[in-house]
Amino acid sequence: MSVTAVAARRGRRGIRESFSDFAAASPSRFALLVFAALVLVWTGLLSLPVSSAAHTATDFADALFTAISVVCVTGLSTVDMTTHWSGFGEVVIYVGVQIGGIGVLTLASTLGLIISRHLGLRARLIAAGDTNPLRSHKGPVAESQAVRLGEVGGLLRTIAISVVAIEAVAALILFPLLLAHGFTLGESARDAVYYSAMAFTNTGFSPNNNGLLPFAHDYVFLTTIAVTVMLGAIGFPVIYALARVIRNPSQRRRIVSLHVKLTVVTYLVLFVIGGLVLWLLERDNAQTLGARGGGDSVFQGFFLSAMARSGGFATFDVAHLHNSSLLVTDMLMFIGGGSASTGGGIKVTTLAVLFLAAVAEAKGVESMEAFHRRIPNDVLRVAVSVVLWGATIVAVASVTVLAITRDSLDHVLFDVISAFATCGLSTGLTMGAPTPAVYVLGLTMFFGRIGSITLAAALAQSQQRRLYAHPEERPIVG
Repeated sequence: MSVTAVAARRGRRGIRESFSDFAAASPSRFALLVFAALVLVWTGLLSLPVSSAAHTATDFADALFTAISVVCVTGLSTVDMTTHWSGFGEVVIYVGVQIGGIGVLTLASTLGLIISRHLGLRARLIAAGDTNPLRSHKGPVAESQAVRLGEVGGLLRTIAISVVAIEAVAALILFPLLLAHGFTLGESARDAVYYSAMAFTNTGFSPNNNGLLPFAHDYVFLTTIAVTVMLGAIGFPVIYALARVIRNPSQRRRIVSLHVKLTVVTYLVLFVIGGLVLWLLERDNAQTLGARGGGDSVFQGFFLSAMARSGGFATFDVAHLHNSSLLVTDMLMFIGGGSASTGGGIKVTTLAVLFLAAVAEAKGVESMEAFHRRIPNDVLRVAVSVVLWGATIVAVASVTVLAITRDSLDHVLFDVISAFATCGLSTGLTMGAPTPAVYVLGLTMFFGRIGSITLAAALAQSQQRRLYAHPEERPIVG
């Protein structure tokens, strides 16, 4: 072998090792770069004439916004998703939501696990950083958490199996229902696969011109969509724990962690409260739930509650909601789904930790406790950071979009929070927004999907140990 060939091989090995070191040392920065690169690739693909039904190049702003919405599994769009894209464009969108929903780093680690049959330490660190915000920066992390480093391989297997199994089961249920609604065999097969993917990834795109309107009274269809959305939004660590409990029921107490309990309880409580409140507020609104029967209006209220958490589907125009209902939906969207899920928002465990901190403070107790477990203070710091970053992003984006569009505050705030929480519900503002507002909403989707704490960790320096401490002083708070 020549000296030149040896030098080239060593150079390639050095590049690979440097790339691997960077990914393992800072998964947050790596995720930021990979998501940005993926958005650029999908923008290029969607800009191609072959991607549009008219076989003409799609405007850059529309292609970029759609690419961000696809990769970030949001569901907002500036073009008609049912007529603008060709078959090739729909395939690009389908693949994009699958990659974005699972998570780029998680998907890469899963593929590596499938190919090599084992997972190295670097791959475990990268995947762990994608499934746990507490690992999003360089530094030690305690192992008393939802998924330990040694369990990452099992989690990745569960993700791969659950994505295929859940979407397949949903598609099999939806297929005969679509046939019963008059769709052809080919349309039913395509739409069943499309709906199942858009539901599990919490994207909310619909392949039909009328969206879910033809199925507004098909409770089996809507329940299938809602359950699939909730399974995607609950989080892969929860699915992993439930799968382990099914395999080993006797080990339930050891397997079901505090994270799983907080996620499931908080998610279900918000789902029930949200459904009841939305039904009470909208039961006299003839344009939403008021024209429906008693049982149907209750069902639709709970369906909207499930979709507001990140699903993005709707059986009526949400622009017709009362302002009070829009505000409630804003709250549900901002909270979002579970950690390491296909959903967005600040995450339900973040809200749970803040609530537990408030309860502990009200009781005069020094530490936060839940389900006979003590929660360390560094978790509260992360929760506060997530909420503060999220609120800042929403506030800046709302003011900017308001200044550009001069639209009403309730509609602007709704679409901005929908973008940040990667929900996909819209009052119609996004579709007709000026190009500058489209870019702002696109950035909001991007920052919302990669996560507030991931963004903060990616922009900040790695953790450093201080050898000194400043004097302590207490400001007045409250």
